[in-house]
Amino acid sequence: MSGPAPLSREEILAHLDQWLEVEFTFLQTDDLARAIARLDRDAQRFLLDWTRRAAATSTNLAFEFARRALEMIGKVDQEVIVNWCLHAMDSYDRSGLNAAMTVIRDLEGFLSLGHRRANGALYEDSVIVLAHFVQGLDGRRLKIERDEVAWTDGEVIYLPEIMAHFDSPEDNFQLYKAHVAQLWAQTRCGTLNEDLASHFAGYADPSRAQALFHRLEVIRLDAFIARELPGLHRTMRRLSEALGDVPLPAGWEAAQKALREPAAAVSDTLHWLARLYPLGEAPAPLCYQGQLRPAEAWAARLERLERDRNWLRQMLRVIADEITEGAPEREPVESFELKEKVDAREDELLPFEIALQDAPIPVPEQVTERLTSVLLDLGEIPPEYLSPAGDGEYDPSLFKEEAQDAADVWSGIYHEEGAYLYNEWDRARQAYKKDWCVLREIEVEAADTAFYEQTLDKYAGHVRSLRRTFEILRGEDKLLKRQRDGDDIDIDALVETWGDVHQGLEMSDRVFTRQHREERNIAVMFMVDMSGSTRGWINEAEREALILLAESLETLGDRYAIYGFSGWTRKRCDAYRVKDFDEPWDETVIGRVCNIEPKDYTRMGAPIRHLVQKLKRVEARTKLLVTLSDGKPDDYDLEYRGDYGIEDTRQALLEARREGVHAYCITIDKEGQDYLPHMYGVANYTVLDDVARLPLKVSDIYRRITS
Repeated sequence: MSGPAPLSREEILAHLDQWLEVEFTFLQTDDLARAIARLDRDAQRFLLDWTRRAAATSTNLAFEFARRALEMIGKVDQEVIVNWCLHAMDSYDRSGLNAAMTVIRDLEGFLSLGHRRANGALYEDSVIVLAHFVQGLDGRRLKIERDEVAWTDGEVIYLPEIMAHFDSPEDNFQLYKAHVAQLWAQTRCGTLNEDLASHFAGYADPSRAQALFHRLEVIRLDAFIARELPGLHRTMRRLSEALGDVPLPAGWEAAQKALREPAAAVSDTLHWLARLYPLGEAPAPLCYQGQLRPAEAWAARLERLERDRNWLRQMLRVIADEITEGAPEREPVESFELKEKVDAREDELLPFEIALQDAPIPVPEQVTERLTSVLLDLGEIPPEYLSPAGDGEYDPSLFKEEAQDAADVWSGIYHEEGAYLYNEWDRARQAYKKDWCVLREIEVEAADTAFYEQTLDKYAGHVRSLRRTFEILRGEDKLLKRQRDGDDIDIDALVETWGDVHQGLEMSDRVFTRQHREERNIAVMFMVDMSGSTRGWINEAEREALILLAESLETLGDRYAIYGFSGWTRKRCDAYRVKDFDEPWDETVIGRVCNIEPKDYTRMGAPIRHLVQKLKRVEARTKLLVTLSDGKPDDYDLEYRGDYGIEDTRQALLEARREGVHAYCITIDKEGQDYLPHMYGVANYTVLDDVARLPLKVSDIYRRITS
């Protein structure tokens, strides 16, 4: 029996005209429809389906994809074409139409990268972890950005788009990490504190001198990494051996021994460069060595020193003004000094603190960071850096918050400020928008606890009743049936066994019941809607509900956390920490609950994904995500409203289920029954028709879903 007939040119043309919006885009679809009509039905369905998905991102992108994909149907696997289209859409999300069209027009280039992308580590997948890794290292705060090769100018670590030297993605990620460590060590150990380009220019072959210097410097930096990060150093050695890095040539033994000494400096590397230059070419670079760009690094250093000097002097001017304010008889502060810390660690990079007349003074963290930067560049803090700026030098604009380009979420800025990037599900594309949402954790400030006291007074009888109920729940015994020994006879099991005996079968010995007290092993995350629509009575009811619930849970002993959520477009998704799992229910946390207040919109997907990751790190047999909300997913971004937001939230909840997290929603939205079954499932939500019932019902609902 033959399959369905292929679509006609007219049918295909109608689809293309609708998806590509030819009435407005004026794209010429006649020839394209005619070519697609020649394909068999399966190929037509595949090509049209992905053209429709691409059109949800960009009509021009979809048109170009369809034209180029026609050439490849039957020549390459459909899976390759799917990955190519997804890569183009990811490029559109990240860098716009031009970048996406470049991917579409270079299918051959994408095919040549197929194996590398399948087994390699990608910058976009690795940068979040690498950014957190480099934040944990001492020294100057470094950004991470992408470039064609790995190198650093002392402020930014640049990494290539893909690392694919191994067949294992994990090994390729470790190679990324090894590059980061080696480039960080350059900033930490003074590699860039010399005008290296001028040094190399003094040799007959500056390029060979630079290659020799770099390979010698790697010896010194590797020794430093071995002392500071021995585990990572062992991994770097393993990667180097696996890729067959060439060992050092004969005649380098003395240099190697000298440069491995803890006291070795970049001047020692330059000394050995002069001695080894006559011996010939440098050995091949190590796999994690990266490149050295001395001219760019020196220019960045000079600019940074001037910037740090001006910033420090003007910040010290602010501090000096605060010291003399209200004390007109006091002499103006002409200079501060550095005083050695009493409790400084032996390995501390900046073992000094700013002092005035030998008395330490408190300074903002930014001042310490700038002092560290200057110390790394100069090896000391010159006296002129500690002199407050004069009247004509003060520039208050230096202390204004720098405006950030929120669209450039891949530049490294967001990672440095503790942000997380999360995928978002695009229902029209039927695929994820990769790293689409930027989420930050924000701690709710503690307020006065008067609201807490008022709530306990208002619901005094209910609180006592809840505590008694939860006490019983905590000590509840379970009846275990079909036991080999126990306190009583299991009638059901005995009847079955009696039947088996009469049929000539062996009698089971599991005919007893026994009472057993099970320890509760539950971790629950409460996700509280802090959108602007909760303003007024709803916000008050949420806070009351959380107070009553927490009082009950303290009796029960379940581990719990409380986070609020809100957002304003994909660039600003916020998770507000009220209580984490390891925090006690004390005055500080109670003050945070009292200070929960409405914020912006209800973009739910990213907060769900973030809080599920937190739940994953908790050891518990049962993990719950309970949402308190007043309405459906919503945002200022019109695209997110309606089905898009509902489908993204549903997808986030499906991901949670795959991670072993059970999700439940308590809402006061009377229309919740229209969308909650689709998002949470038919039995995983409760709709309260009266906001006043929320405080009284939340504990009852929690007891029901955890019993």
